Amino acid sequence: MKLYVKSFSELTNDEIRQIYRMRIAVFVVEQNCVYQDVDEYDKCAYHLFYKDGDEIIAYLRVLPENTFFLSPSIGRVLCTRRRQGLASALVKEGINTAKEVFGAKLITIEAQTYVKEMYEKLGFTQVSEEFLEDGIPHIKMELRQEQIL
Repeated sequence: MKLYVKSFSELTNDEIRQIYRMRIAVFVVEQNCVYQDVDEYDKCAYHLFYKDGDEIIAYLRVLPENTFFLSPSIGRVLCTRRRQGLASALVKEGINTAKEVFGAKLITIEAQTYVKEMYEKLGFTQVSEEFLEDGIPHIKMELRQEQIL
């Protein structure tokens, strides 16, 4: 298993295809949520993923400040091999990328409520009441400079 950190222009055609296929399989089909997954933010994001051979098995994107939020953010976190700690490990890498590439002093996320505990273990704090995003319960969370690794 190997970690990759790439800007959109550095992704291969096959990586883009795998990433979009995974995101649609999880966020649209599995979660039965009709929304536009592919958006304008992909072009300015850093895409982090673990590959096992040629297969992407975990993915997230890191967005710069003033895109989705005023601060850098992490989103689209998913794993095809669940309950193995890949999501937590990848989010830690996403935090490092937000800090190193975007100089993050604050990282903001909108997390599905059921994974709140994982983000809390990584230092994130809930800063909103629960809300529905495309029919799925979410909360806004933040990681402040003193908590950034």
